Amino acid sequence: MSSHVTSADGTRIAYDSQGAGPVVLLVGGAMQFRAFDSATSAMAALLAAEGFTVINFDRRGRGESAIAPSFTLADTIEDLRALIATAGGPVTLVGNSSGGAISLAAAAAGLGISGLVLFEVPLGEELGTDGAEFLAGLRERIASGTPDETIEYFMKDMPPEWLDGARHSPGWPVMTSMGPSLEPDSQSLAWAQSAPRAELFSAISARTLALVGEQTEPIMTPAAESIAANIPGAKFERIPAANHSWEPAVLAERIARFLKDTPAETSSQ
Repeated sequence: MSSHVTSADGTRIAYDSQGAGPVVLLVGGAMQFRAFDSATSAMAALLAAEGFTVINFDRRGRGESAIAPSFTLADTIEDLRALIATAGGPVTLVGNSSGGAISLAAAAAGLGISGLVLFEVPLGEELGTDGAEFLAGLRERIASGTPDETIEYFMKDMPPEWLDGARHSPGWPVMTSMGPSLEPDSQSLAWAQSAPRAELFSAISARTLALVGEQTEPIMTPAAESIAANIPGAKFERIPAANHSWEPAVLAERIARFLKDTPAETSSQ
């Protein structure tokens, strides 16, 4: 059964919690929520069995969380703040894809975050302008395009077979319903190019692990290396994974091992 927490603007955020121990909060990326993402639910159960309290939530406007008056990065950070307060903080954030960029922004904003595990955060080139340009285009389509056009635009730089597969899948209507909630994903990626990363990440003290799959898209490795280079003590690592996805058992084991390691063992390599 879902529990709920109320964010700063009154939006009700649905979540579930399982296990007992240090708190791990899962931050989904584009078009992820609990009922649409069985892999993350399976990973959450495995991680809970390793001795952690695992919170999995539906981002605003998705799943059981309420339709919100606005969908900004600041709103999403406030949602995380409310969840962390409910958990009693501090927590480790596990951010998947653009959820990793949201997690970085939340840590930089000073939320009670003791750890970051980030899988394939698709950061563009440092100080690039493509993130801001993409965000502007997405906002335009959310405001005046069709739901299909919004998702097609959001996926335009991904491998074409990903969009084709999505368009012809039973989940396409669910994906097209989530267009407005993609704004924080894009805004967080634009934020990560808005200043030198050493400056943007300067307030992050959380132990950090940046992960990529052994088979991955060209953007992912430089992005993870940039995260590791600009957060003191952060670690970059490859895990068995491909096609921008992971196996639940593989990710749960790596998260658990990272969180059980001593700080000295998690220094940058």
